[in-house]
Amino acid sequence: MPARDHRKEPPLSPTEPEIFGEYELLEKIATGGMAEVFRARKHGAAGFEKIVVIKRILPELAKDEEFVQLFQDEARITSRLMHVNIVQVFDYSKLGDDYFIAMEYVHGLDLARMLVRARNLGPFPIPIALFIAAEVLKALDFAHTRVDEQGEPLGIVHCDISPQNVLVSYAGEVKLTDFGISRAAFQARGQQQVIRGKYAYMSPEQVEGRPLGPQTDLFSLAIVLYEALTGSRLFKARTREETLARVRRAEVPSPRAMRSDISEDLEKFLLRALDRRPEARFASAEEMLEALTALRVREGHRATNNDVAVFLRDVIDAAAAAARGEQPAKRPAPSARAAPPSALVVLAIEAAPPPRSIAAPRTSLGTLMEEWTELIEEAGGEIWEQGEGSMLVVWVARGGLRDSISRAVRLADDLQKATLAAGYRLSAGVAPGVARISPGTGRPAEGWELAGPFYLARWMMNLSAHRGRVLLTEVGANQVRKRTSLLGRIPIQGNRYINLYELGS
Repeated sequence: MPARDHRKEPPLSPTEPEIFGEYELLEKIATGGMAEVFRARKHGAAGFEKIVVIKRILPELAKDEEFVQLFQDEARITSRLMHVNIVQVFDYSKLGDDYFIAMEYVHGLDLARMLVRARNLGPFPIPIALFIAAEVLKALDFAHTRVDEQGEPLGIVHCDISPQNVLVSYAGEVKLTDFGISRAAFQARGQQQVIRGKYAYMSPEQVEGRPLGPQTDLFSLAIVLYEALTGSRLFKARTREETLARVRRAEVPSPRAMRSDISEDLEKFLLRALDRRPEARFASAEEMLEALTALRVREGHRATNNDVAVFLRDVIDAAAAAARGEQPAKRPAPSARAAPPSALVVLAIEAAPPPRSIAAPRTSLGTLMEEWTELIEEAGGEIWEQGEGSMLVVWVARGGLRDSISRAVRLADDLQKATLAAGYRLSAGVAPGVARISPGTGRPAEGWELAGPFYLARWMMNLSAHRGRVLLTEVGANQVRKRTSLLGRIPIQGNRYINLYELGS
């Protein structure tokens, strides 16, 4: 469980800690419908200290057998889930009349507060949102597939996936918490039939009291991702009844209509995960994660724990400035690490005259390059570098890589024809990739010319000079599979390699 950002907000409890068995309750973090949550400290031998979270059942519910059973079930379920993306349970016990769980302390914010504060910085970054969703899917895949000591499936369904239960630490970690209403095979059937949770994040089958499975959690996670990307609540309405009615209908407005840089593939991903019919959604968290990972790679939405940590610090700073009535401080010109990653496609091209013994060019090199420029403008590319007989053309793929790769390949084809017609030979390489582009310069950090896809496109261009055909990486070839042939596998580092393809006629 997370602490409040107590660098910016006052604690909710007195400064004098309450002694609770072997723990000191330092501050109350929250009070829910079943329990109150404290940041606490445990002392050990030789000055050992550990900060934990104590989740203590509310006194008025301590004698209610149903709530005590739910509390015990949460401890039993979570204690079996030792995973880096799941908040760990250290202890479950009873002190006097108080049942409590000691849990891992995650120093950061829950996603709900992170999303609210991030509004000061504009739309939530797509790479960060997809990274967080992928980390939660790892947690769900682990939970959904757990078995008991006899190898029998535990049948765990979280049932309460919401922004409040996704924790993001200042180190960029993402952890799923609060299995308080989760369901498992060992629970009594009556316990499983009760509808609990946050209505706006439920699945249709959940509000209708139908059997629940992994697809229920996947639907709820897709709601969270949809809202993070669009900044709009999906099913939340003014009343409980209208919210539940919206969930039952599961009508999903186009996310692309709300945010233009959401690609068609990302929209299809969201709409599949939000299908009203469980059988039409992804079959498992593993399948959904594989689809999301492929989409992130294909469109260049790369992010790391460090990127999340940097963004969270920016969110905290911007929210603090807004609370003081100030404009959020402008970020310094981002370095290659601080700027958000952008997907792009690079086309490196060069024209060379044929040997004099064969033929003479039918036009000047300057005239040919003017023709190139017109074709590049029609294809929507940007000329980032130009030399005598050579150019480096870039598409920043804000809507996804597919369209940009198709444009680059079509352009390479057109350039090949124009260059041959002018009596020259064309060397060309097409390389998709990612780069962190500075808003100030419109280019990556110093040295970009010899890095990543820019270097690879040039290297492929030089290789293609010996064969006279446009070269593509596998990602590019997948967009035009019928017109390509595998050239070979090229080692690049250690056991890593890339497949190169030639563009045919």
